[in-house]
Amino acid sequence: MTHQFPPGFLWGAGTSAYQIEGSLDADGRGESVWDVFARRAGAVEGGGDGSRACDSYRRWAEDVDLVAELGLGAYRFSVGWSRVMPDGRGRIEQRGLDHYERFVDALLDRGVAPVLTLNHWDMPQALMADGGWAARSSVDAFAEYTAAVADRLADRVEWWITQNEPWIIALLGYQLGLHAPGVRDLGASVAAGHHVLLAHGAGADVLRAHPGTQVGAALSLFPCDPATFTEQDAAAAWGSDGYVNRWYLDPLAGRGYPADMREHYERALGRPLTEIRDGDEAAIGGRSDFLGVNYYTRRVMAAAEPAPGRPFPWRVVGPSGDVARTDEGWEIAPASFRDLLIRLHREYQLPVVVTENGGVFGDTPAHDGRVHDVRRSAFLRDHVEALGQALAAGADVRGYLHWSLLDNFEWALGYRPRFGLVHVDYVTGRRTIKDSARLYARIARTGALPADDEPIAPFG
Repeated sequence: MTHQFPPGFLWGAGTSAYQIEGSLDADGRGESVWDVFARRAGAVEGGGDGSRACDSYRRWAEDVDLVAELGLGAYRFSVGWSRVMPDGRGRIEQRGLDHYERFVDALLDRGVAPVLTLNHWDMPQALMADGGWAARSSVDAFAEYTAAVADRLADRVEWWITQNEPWIIALLGYQLGLHAPGVRDLGASVAAGHHVLLAHGAGADVLRAHPGTQVGAALSLFPCDPATFTEQDAAAAWGSDGYVNRWYLDPLAGRGYPADMREHYERALGRPLTEIRDGDEAAIGGRSDFLGVNYYTRRVMAAAEPAPGRPFPWRVVGPSGDVARTDEGWEIAPASFRDLLIRLHREYQLPVVVTENGGVFGDTPAHDGRVHDVRRSAFLRDHVEALGQALAAGADVRGYLHWSLLDNFEWALGYRPRFGLVHVDYVTGRRTIKDSARLYARIARTGALPADDEPIAPFG
């Protein structure tokens, strides 16, 4: 089945500052938590860091040209908080803002809508003196930073994402310590996740003083399915849904935190959630013009007794049988993507922008110089088809931003995983448009999936 997407639908791709920019000491930039974390022995696979990445802070014009060449109508990028406020608060570094202003203007000159993310995990290290996101002072710091960026760019940028993946910040950054800042404390993770949502509300209030802005947060959402048809596994899947999805969706939608998950946290911590104060939930809800959805795969859950390192009565067991997987081992599940979008429409009634969707496929240039990433092309087709099915079922989806434009620094996994539509040679910086990008350019140009046997013309 071929779907014709509506006029004005945003087709684009995304990146984030620390993953592509490099030039960590340029134009007065301060240290971020990822600079410090990457220096820990064993923190990043292969010992890499973001000091060079894709060299995009210097080669930004080349990347803008790539977006234009692919005919994409939107480009999601993040502003480096440490470039704008090197000390986390107070002093504003104008050279950093000058850079992003040039970048935004170049996108607009090419007819590309900027989709600006304010926090894509690279909090200034200076804010860790108070505890980073685990400290309530982070909310005011984020509001200051938002005001600095908005005062310069809100007259030209319509689409704003305050926070990227609050659950991942809380889980990997503050509970498991696998991401910056490397904290391992369940209570700190609860506080951090809550303050990230409070900061979304505070940032949205700042942005709404600028007419014409559209504000949302981007959530990493994982449909949670039971491993078996037993009541126990069904309860485990619902609990996992509360942990991963509803704990963030419900307060953003104005419903407050879900009671069942609050009970799970209080039981695991042995105390009330004093981090959540009177009025906090009201300061989070009703401040989203759209919901950003980052979708990669689903979670298959089974009941399990809590144990050290597993504070809740469920565990991820994965799908049974032989399923299609990315090179990172994640199940490829486009039907779950479709069902998620339909669920969000029915249960939350917020317009959606798919802010990330992609997979790890390690294809590199072949003898002819091209990257024949057949599996990414199939992944893209299947997920765009699922998106079309969700739209046909009534889901209010305004855009799809593939992750990512470029192969890049993949956080604790270093430079091994390749998510890009464009291959990057990390030694030379050379960009090579992959076959999947040629397919995606056709989709963006026509607003429809081409037939499976329709040849996709090369560029140039």
